[in-house]
Amino acid sequence: MTAEATTDERAGILLVDDMEDNLIALEAVLGSLNEPLVRARSGEEAMKALLRQRFAVVLLDVRMPGMDGFETAANIKRLDQTKDVPIIFLTGADDDSGYAFRGYATGAADYLTKPFDPWVLRAKVTVFLDLYRKNQQLERLLTRKPPRDAELTKRLAALEKKLDGEDPPDVTDLRNEVREIRQLISRGTVS
Repeated sequence: MTAEATTDERAGILLVDDMEDNLIALEAVLGSLNEPLVRARSGEEAMKALLRQRFAVVLLDVRMPGMDGFETAANIKRLDQTKDVPIIFLTGADDDSGYAFRGYATGAADYLTKPFDPWVLRAKVTVFLDLYRKNQQLERLLTRKPPRDAELTKRLAALEKKLDGEDPPDVTDLRNEVREIRQLISRGTVS
């Protein structure tokens, strides 16, 4: 994480697996990323966690008792609040080869078989963390833009009103207004 990253850019990584050993292994691999790692031991726990906070990525085991990984992924993709969260499926190497197709069909961004290369998993998760941060920055820029536009519209309307008035406006006043509007524009484009 870069020094200028703010706390709202911190992205949780949701680890979903019913096996304690697998969760410990994932934490060992991803701990060096310095992002919050949140555990869920079932699909139901994963859904509750996803509704409580935002995540950059979900690492989801395919085979779990109760709600399996595919059903959990389908539920994640069904909700507006969570549908854009990327999912990386994790499953045992001896699992059915059709699992990968099913995973992608459910909306997974990626699919890894265990045992996986820790460097590959960390690299894939890092990509999703970076995308999450970029999306956060974009959201902040988009929410900042309308107030500036509203202020500019208001100032231009006031200037037009002066120009349309019966008394001719003072040229110095007009120049000052134009200068202030230009300053507003330049402040809005420089972050």
